[in-house]
Formats: sequence, structure tokens, C-alpha cells
Amino acid sequence: MSLILQKLTARNRQGRRATQLRTLVGAMLMLALSVGSAFGHDFRQGNLLIEHPYATPSLSGTHVGSVYFKSIRNKGSVPDRLVFASTPLAGRVEIHRMHMDGNVMRMREVPALDLPAQSEVSLRHGGAGTHHLMLVDLRKPLNDGDRFDIELVFENAGKRKVSVWVQSPRNTGHPHKH
Repeated sequence: MSLILQKLTARNRQGRRATQLRTLVGAMLMLALSVGSAFGHDFRQGNLLIEHPYATPSLSGTHVGSVYFKSIRNKGSVPDRLVFASTPLAGRVEIHRMHMDGNVMRMREVPALDLPAQSEVSLRHGGAGTHHLMLVDLRKPLNDGDRFDIELVFENAGKRKVSVWVQSPRNTGHPHKH
């Protein structure tokens, strides 16, 4: 009888260990997935890889904001173009290009953003020749830590909704001024 009790007790311990192991593996998997989604902030649309969409906090008293991307990569053999963008957060979205006018940095709206085949286009804040999306007639301020959706329309790849995170730029700690 005592041998049977020992075997049952051993099986019970093994069962508890297996349950604990399954629980631990499940928790680790959940943690890995949540960390991946926190840092994996890229989106695909056809041959395009849209990397890390972000916005800077809006300046107090203004009704405009800016959306940037680490880059948009066209991995395909055919050129594409970003031709339109929209978000419920703003009255309209414009594609802007920064350029120097003498000693003054200016921006102007452009009809589209070319995405040559097998290329990477950066849309980061600052500097002549850079692009960004200008949010005009903001319905509410952009605050550090906020998230919102923006829909991008590409000439060939079609439409893609992406999630934009509002964050202060790392290099200055202050929002980009327009």
C-alpha cells in the first residue's frame, strides 16, 4: 500500500510541476508577445515596409501637428508613391517637404512622395530635403504617449492604416517647431 501511495504522490508532484511549467511558459510567451508589440512598430503594405510612424507633441495653442517615419522602404522592383493620408484626428493631412530659402528653413506641400524601387525614404524631423505629414486643423492636442491611426494611400500598394505614437524627439527632448 505504501508503494502505491509513493507512486501516486510522485505522479501528483510531476503533474504540479508540469502545470507550473506550462504556466511559466505561457507567461513568458505573453511577455514576449507584449514586448514585441511594444517595440515592433512597423507595418507592411505590399512591397512597402512602413517603419516606426511617430508624431511629435503639438505646441500649446496650435492646431497643427507632424507625423514622421523612421523610413518607408520599397522592397519591390516597381516605384510607388504616397499620394494621400487622412486621420480622424485632423481636418486634413498634407505631405510636406522641408527646404532652405537662404538662411531660413521653409516647408511646402507637395502632391506626393516618391518611393523609388529598391529604396528607403526617410521621413524624420529636421533638416532640408526631409519630408513629413502635416496634420492641419487638429481636433485635439498631441500629447506625449498618445496613439492614433492614420490611413496612408499609395499609388500602387493601395491603402494601409498605421498606428502613430506621439513621442518627444530623442535628440532635443523638445517638439519640432513649425
